[in-house]
Formats: sequence, C-alpha cells, structure tokens
Amino acid sequence: MPKASVTRDIARKKQDLIDFVLDIEKYPEFIPFCLNSKVYEVKDEDEEIKIIADLTIGKRPFVDTYKSDVRYNKSNDSIHVTNIDGPLKHLENNWKFIQKENFTEVQFDVDFEIKNKFLNLIMTKSFEFGLNKIADAFQKRAEEI
Repeated sequence: MPKASVTRDIARKKQDLIDFVLDIEKYPEFIPFCLNSKVYEVKDEDEEIKIIADLTIGKRPFVDTYKSDVRYNKSNDSIHVTNIDGPLKHLENNWKFIQKENFTEVQFDVDFEIKNKFLNLIMTKSFEFGLNKIADAFQKRAEEI
C-alpha cells in the first residue's frame, strides 16, 4: 500500500491555503492526472466543514472516479480525507497547516490502496514521482493566488 509524506513552505497565509485546498472543483485546472471533480455536498458546522466530492483521475487508458469524504477541522487547521466509493480499497490523506512568520508550512500525508492488484502494483512503482508532481502543482498554483 503506497504511503508517503510531503512538507512544503508556501509564502501564503494559512487560511488562504486551507480555502485553496477545500476548493476541490478547481483541481482539474492545475493538478496533473485530475480530469474532473464534482462536489455533491458541503456542510459548514461549528467545528468542521464536511464535503462529499468526486475526483476523476488517471491517464488514458487508466481513468477512474472515486468519491471522498473531506473534513476540515477548524480548531486544529487540518483536513482529513477518506474514500467512500470507487476504485480505491483504502484512502486516507491528511493536510496540516502551520502558520510561520512569513509563510505557512503545509504537511501532506497520503496512504492508499487500489482494489485492482495490477494497477496497485503500477501505482506503487510510480507513486513518489506522481506525488511530487501533484505537490509541485499545488505549491505553484498556491503561490499564484
């Protein structure tokens, strides 16, 4: 099961970056391999924001859509994502945002497994490369906003 962590220092305010990550419908504009996104539900409650969304990811001929439960915890500035449906047997990723003097430290951890064992093997081999491309895309876009 691929598992990895990335930490980036981004010269933006923490809340701007949190809002940016929660703007899931814009992901196809800048994230490699993200072909489409759809938000079904957003609930803004006292302590957390809950989002149910689909992401269509892949590179032809391997394209699939998975549904996620995204939860932003307002008290500790973290975002926790798990899969609900789709090609993933398991997905868990976490975002943590720490405001520093002139930048925000963004920590991202991901752990997933694809139901299809063959595709899971392929993804395991190219996972770190793909994760770094996605992290680079997030950072580049965040620095443009």
